[in-house]
Amino acid sequence: MFEVGRDIFKHGFTGIGGNVAGHKRLRFIYGLFLIAFIVFAGRTFQLATRGSNRVRQGVGNADWIVKRADIIDRNGDILAKNLMSCDIWLTPKQVKIKKRENVAEFIHELFPHEYSVQNIINMLNASKRVRIKKMADENTCRKALKKRFDGFEVVPEQRRIYPKHRLFSHIVGFVGRSNKDDVLKGRAGVEKEFEDYLTNNTEPLQLSLDSRIQSVFYEQLIKAISLYQAKGAMGMLMNSRTGEMIAMVSLPDFDPENLSHVLMFPPLEGVYEFGSVFKVFNTAMAIEQGITKEYPVTRPYPIKDKFGRVVYNIKDVRTFKPPRPYLGVDEIMLHSCNVGSAQIALDFPYGVQQEFMHRIHMDEPLQLDFGRAAKTLMPRKWGPTERATVSIGHGISVTPMHVMLGINSMTNGGIYIYPTILKKEIGPMMGERVLDSEISERLRGIMYRIAEETTGRNARVPGIKIGGKTGTAEKHVNGKIETSKNMTTFVGVFPIDAPQYIIMVTIDEPQRTEASSMQRTAAWNAVPTAGKILNAILPLLFE
Repeated sequence: MFEVGRDIFKHGFTGIGGNVAGHKRLRFIYGLFLIAFIVFAGRTFQLATRGSNRVRQGVGNADWIVKRADIIDRNGDILAKNLMSCDIWLTPKQVKIKKRENVAEFIHELFPHEYSVQNIINMLNASKRVRIKKMADENTCRKALKKRFDGFEVVPEQRRIYPKHRLFSHIVGFVGRSNKDDVLKGRAGVEKEFEDYLTNNTEPLQLSLDSRIQSVFYEQLIKAISLYQAKGAMGMLMNSRTGEMIAMVSLPDFDPENLSHVLMFPPLEGVYEFGSVFKVFNTAMAIEQGITKEYPVTRPYPIKDKFGRVVYNIKDVRTFKPPRPYLGVDEIMLHSCNVGSAQIALDFPYGVQQEFMHRIHMDEPLQLDFGRAAKTLMPRKWGPTERATVSIGHGISVTPMHVMLGINSMTNGGIYIYPTILKKEIGPMMGERVLDSEISERLRGIMYRIAEETTGRNARVPGIKIGGKTGTAEKHVNGKIETSKNMTTFVGVFPIDAPQYIIMVTIDEPQRTEASSMQRTAAWNAVPTAGKILNAILPLLFE
């Protein structure tokens, strides 16, 4: 290109000996182009080496658009929000001399308590680039972006804040920056599951959770951990008819704005044995099968193999005192009798338990709109021992979510409802029928008696009828049962005549303390914790 240009400049298009006037005109035009090229190249080099505030501030204005929707609770309280902030820099070499006083006065106006005009003048007389403010607030950044001074640079940044801090850490989740484009992306919880909505909408994502009720769960579970010297605790509340999750708390938790460590979310990710809670399912199967006889319950029940050899003895806890030597199906659940439950299960035709567990989705992972409930652990075979132990909630490990949804379907009229984390309008109950409504009503009657007469008494709250079932199970450690480590659970439904809500409270490894009368079973820790929660939230639920 330059060789051709020099040739034209020297000889013109006619070559050596051509038209002189035409040659002069071409030399003039070529000169203009050459000057323009030098100016353009110089300015490009200037921008490349020291940048342009106007360019950067223009980009900053574009970046000032919120790129991720808020997350709010059912009442409109903010759970997650993008905070607009910026870093403000000053590069003295780039500030024009006649503008220095204006720049100093403007920075003083932005930060009157941090910088005087003379401070800024002193900075401008130096040559070192300096950051005037890190993470300035949104109003300050907006004011700064309105000015156009060379050497005065505003670098916008968006970060995600969680005003409720730890209160919703597991369920709302958190974000991280993409390595490709430095954009915030959901890494866990609702932030991850609703990534498409949050990045493509400006309207807030409204959840079904209630911050007030979540706070009650959080406070009482922290107290329970302290009272019973427990390893952890979790609690959930769901609308029995709509499937809306009203509260979900798991402790220990983490700070979503300070991710030094992130803990698993046991309600969805942990699988455990739940003990006597499963007697609700066992009783439902017994009623379906038309079992009406009574069973002897005063002695351990031997489980025999096909050769007639005793391989396992089903026993009750030492504190169990049956009201009489023979109990019927309803009474076996009422008094949480292991011996009676095992005998009922062994009277079922082969395959009944497997079919029932499949019917209420106990044998499969659950893909929910706020995450995936983990794959459960079913018995590898369904021999006499497995059938007997499953009836009392052992030998089968599921997530707390599986348990709560299963019990809900047993008590809400027989409809299995998938939960949702999104706020829904009131409407007809939608779901899959898994149990006859009359059987559901009978189960509610037994659960009401449990809350009134036996292990659920400490969950009673004046003014409302509550039904429930307790469960205590030893934990497995390195493949072995550890009798000193329990998981205790209470599942309650209310109002029992026409359930609207289901509550589940679980205490992980409670110890024998004075607060629990030196006991470690659910009746002495999970149940009273649920009672305190219910006492506090009922005015909020039925206001």
